[in-house]
Amino acid sequence: MARAKTAFFCSHCGAQSPKWLGRCPSCGEWNSFVEEVVEKSTVPGWKPAGVGRTAARPLLLGEIESIDDKRITTGDNELDRVLGGGLVPGSVVLIGGEPGIGKSTLMLQLALHLHTLKVLYVSGEESGQQIRMRAGRMRSRRDDVHILTETSLDAISTHLAHLQPELLIVDSIQTLQSGAIDATPGSVSQVRQCTGELIRYAKESGTPVFLVGHITKDGMLAGPKILEHMVDTVIQFEGDRHLSYRILRTTKNRFGSTSELGIYEMRHDGLRAVDNPSEILISQREPGLSGVAIGAAMEGNRPLLIEIQSLVSPATFGTAQRSSTGFDNRRLNMLLAVLEKRGGLRLGVQDVFLNIAGGIRVDDPAIDLAVAMSIVSSFMEIPLSDKVCFAAEVGLGGEIRAVNRVENRIGEAQKLGFETVVISNYSRKGLDLSRYKLQIKTFTKLDAVTSAFLR
Repeated sequence: MARAKTAFFCSHCGAQSPKWLGRCPSCGEWNSFVEEVVEKSTVPGWKPAGVGRTAARPLLLGEIESIDDKRITTGDNELDRVLGGGLVPGSVVLIGGEPGIGKSTLMLQLALHLHTLKVLYVSGEESGQQIRMRAGRMRSRRDDVHILTETSLDAISTHLAHLQPELLIVDSIQTLQSGAIDATPGSVSQVRQCTGELIRYAKESGTPVFLVGHITKDGMLAGPKILEHMVDTVIQFEGDRHLSYRILRTTKNRFGSTSELGIYEMRHDGLRAVDNPSEILISQREPGLSGVAIGAAMEGNRPLLIEIQSLVSPATFGTAQRSSTGFDNRRLNMLLAVLEKRGGLRLGVQDVFLNIAGGIRVDDPAIDLAVAMSIVSSFMEIPLSDKVCFAAEVGLGGEIRAVNRVENRIGEAQKLGFETVVISNYSRKGLDLSRYKLQIKTFTKLDAVTSAFLR
């Protein structure tokens, strides 16, 4: 029998080395290399029965059939939005999130709602009775979903050949073990091997595959970094377990946009898709409070009105604190410097705390003006009107800069009953003001906005 071939892998990023290294040259982690078997000559490769392994031949571009019009609708509008319009046949989707965030609930709910497809739900973490109890809480009337509690990839291949499902869900990829690799489940080599075989099965059979993945304490998907490069779509399921709202965010999508966002509400009977998140994110406003401003952001094709809360108070200790939740801390520091330099506010001796209400994270620079107005409102103890919405970027010179898709932002504000929208003067080009019933005010300087609303 031939000797097993081994190599050393970084347990943090998956980098490979023929010898042990104290520090990973790829990610810089110390003592992260572990030895694992990468090849066993006595174990045959994994091959689902019924799937041909014919050699590929070169094809002309015109001979390849387009699949744009063959997406599979999941019945969940939020999931379809995040996926780019539905499931693509043969695609592999990796969904990650913290323990208890609702990944298994979302996948089981998807399996129960797809009445027209034969679904195989493979669980390596829960028993069949536990899955049945969860399905009972969802009050689903569908009983023809195939449930397989198995961790051996070779045994799963036998069932795939027999059932030939139209959708495969694996919960989770870290629990699977392939006989071709002599390593423990969840190790770098096992995760890479199992994922590679499932991707090959998906491409050859045209079956969409969902893979549930764990995340590390840093919030990154567990396993080698190459795992995210192998799959077609990577989705993060975010949110606070102690809050009811969950956010589905795309970080990679070969078949659609990577800036789409889906919002769910976790209830006792499963996840409910939130069709109008703007109403929820700003529904708990109290009138007359300083430090609160409404900003218009875009997540993909969806406009969102979000509530920005700020608290500015004198620094008790020597160094002023700067803390933000849901907003980039470096951009917060930049806006504070602009307010101090261009606006004349003494914020260097003030503690500043910023929070995006609802537990979401926003990267759109169009909320810069709302963040700045929220900070000034808290600093001056003057509340802003709850009928005013801001949609503009703030430059280093204190100028109000234009943002894209301002029509969508104004339309969302009008739909939710706002009376005034503040935008950059440069956004007026090509904007038909007669289409809107609310008042649109334009500015070029930040100090002019503060004078108009906080004096």
